[in-house]
Amino acid sequence: MPLPADSVRRICPFCEACCGLALELEENRVVRVRGDDADVFSAGFLCPKAIGLKELQHDPDRLRAPLIKRGGKFVEASWDEAYAEIARRLPPIIAEGGADALATVLGNPVSHKMGLSLYFPRMARALGTRNMFSASSVDQVPKMLSCGLMFGSWLSVPVPDIERCDFLLILGANPMVSNGSLWTVPDFRGKARALRERGGRIVVLDPRRSETAEVADAHHFIRPGADVFLLLGMVHTLFDEGLVRLGRLGRHVNGLEQLEAAVRGYAPERVAARCGVGAGVMRALARELAGAKRAAVYGRIGTCTQEFGTLASWLIDALNILTGHLDEEGGAMFPKAPAFAANTRGAPGTGRGVVTGRHRSRVSGAPEVSGELPITCLAEEIDTPGPGRIRALIAIASNPVLSAPNGARLAAALGQLDFMVSLDIYLNETSRHADVILPGPSPLEDAHYDVTFAQFSHRNHARYSAPVLARAPGQPDEWESVMRIAAIAQGLGAQADIGALDDAALGDELRRTMGAGGESVYRALAPLRGPERLLDLALRTGPYGDRFGANPGGLTLARLKAAPSGIDLGPMAPRIPEALRTPSGKIELAPQMLLDDLARVAAQLALPAPDMVIIGRRQLRSNNSWMHNLPALAKGAYRCTALVHPDDAARLGLAEGAMARISNGARSIEAQVALSDQMMLGVVSLPHGWGHDLPGTRMGVAAERPGVNLNALLDEHLRDPLSGNAVLSGIAVQMAPA
Repeated sequence: MPLPADSVRRICPFCEACCGLALELEENRVVRVRGDDADVFSAGFLCPKAIGLKELQHDPDRLRAPLIKRGGKFVEASWDEAYAEIARRLPPIIAEGGADALATVLGNPVSHKMGLSLYFPRMARALGTRNMFSASSVDQVPKMLSCGLMFGSWLSVPVPDIERCDFLLILGANPMVSNGSLWTVPDFRGKARALRERGGRIVVLDPRRSETAEVADAHHFIRPGADVFLLLGMVHTLFDEGLVRLGRLGRHVNGLEQLEAAVRGYAPERVAARCGVGAGVMRALARELAGAKRAAVYGRIGTCTQEFGTLASWLIDALNILTGHLDEEGGAMFPKAPAFAANTRGAPGTGRGVVTGRHRSRVSGAPEVSGELPITCLAEEIDTPGPGRIRALIAIASNPVLSAPNGARLAAALGQLDFMVSLDIYLNETSRHADVILPGPSPLEDAHYDVTFAQFSHRNHARYSAPVLARAPGQPDEWESVMRIAAIAQGLGAQADIGALDDAALGDELRRTMGAGGESVYRALAPLRGPERLLDLALRTGPYGDRFGANPGGLTLARLKAAPSGIDLGPMAPRIPEALRTPSGKIELAPQMLLDDLARVAAQLALPAPDMVIIGRRQLRSNNSWMHNLPALAKGAYRCTALVHPDDAARLGLAEGAMARISNGARSIEAQVALSDQMMLGVVSLPHGWGHDLPGTRMGVAAERPGVNLNALLDEHLRDPLSGNAVLSGIAVQMAPA
């Protein structure tokens, strides 16, 4: 269907699917949101979240001017006044306490913002603090760590080549709702249907018969947090039954013998009781995986947010390698992003690899991973007295009071800060503690390129969205606010020339990386500024780029701007050994750090399963907490319910629609019960991101049905020791009528 003449194209920023949209506008307002049928990546698909863009743009609660806290209350201020307040209060804290007296915390929306993604690293270097935190450590760091150790860079994450796959095994993931996570795959439903229509099979292992399990060929319940036992049993089976087939990867793999020795004690018959999956099922899955011509194993947040998250992430890729399905068509493959991917830069096939633990948190001694400390350490780093205490915080699109365990402690700690700045579009449960709030433009008022998600896409492509709506007069770009805060922290003042600082930083980078040739490149980029200039540089020097004329017809930002529905760069292709960045130039199948951690697995193997454990769940209309303030996404049935199997409910005296008290030691919450045979016996599920009943917020729609915060039950000290990721799944709880 042709689009109206006044339609504009836009990439949806609401989730990792990154669908292409067509927006109809009237007088700087959005009147209709449709899928862009011409989009080279999403081909017209969109989910219900996309209509929320219209409501986000016009949400009366969305902040449009800076706020400064005066006498305990927020008042609107000019941008100059807000920057001046930061300049007055932040530098003395740094001067007295040093760089580490300041911390930063990033939220998920940062990854959907080109300016923030590209300029936060500059800010971090300018600030010099080691206290950096983000939502990654309640989400994905285990996968980043395992991939870094195996393949040499943090974001070298293999993703299923679903359009050519015959057998897809899914653990702890729900792509029917997420449309991929660390796997950008819009319209998973359609692609899964096509897989099955060509004779393929999908098998799901999950403690809940999820939306994805409902469209699969088979579903098996698995005990929450016990994926590592299942995976070890499957890897053992491959060695035990002579099913290992490395194929062409054989000459590119280190550690095969070490892995075989490490899994020798984990026969399926020994681990079945611990994971709740029968030994016969484990062996059958291993055989089917090994025997399939084109197959992939995919695991996501359920495999990451558990005590053995890094080990589970590692073993998933080990299964793909051992069965010959890594880096093969229809298997788990490495996307080739057109810009910003570490595995497309530098010398191909080798690199420095990754290092962790370059420093540790002051209180718990948690190791740094990928430059960050666990977000669950933030509260103790603020409220524990002593040298090195965090006294100031810069929070960027982040709401850890809801998204991190024990938000009550974190909220109290934020109240003890000497100074806090939030870059946020809402006055929410976290930003209410700030002294200054700097709102960014809405997504439709900002340029967009998927800096991160092109690196996880099931098909290679390049797309760019220009701003489609005019912003308020005087509204700065978010990258400018980030650079101005950095300038203030460096003592350059609130009136520093941001453009000149940006020019100098780029010039220094080009001279360092290109030598004398950097000057001509700098001149070629001169018409652009800010994130667009960095994007043009990355595209032109990337794997498909024009190399500033050396490769005529290659990618440039100008070419992307001329293709509003994107440029297709073709299906994934084999990339080993070129994609590797390990010092050895090989896949490290048995990193010593991971082998050593198997001692924890052995110690837990004989432990009995708890009577009742809790898990989270993802919901289509509430991907993040800020989406709860959009009427189109918040309407409908009440969704913050505790799903319980009817047999468990009868045993515990719980009734449909009644309230239940869920307790973990001294922590407890009350949630509405919903009976469901989707649940595994002994498991209760509660969605994440709720709990909008705290005072001092300004999110009217969310407050009407606040829900309850799952993370209030969780212990901030419980982490995967390798990655520092919070343990959010498989926590023992008690349930009783409220």
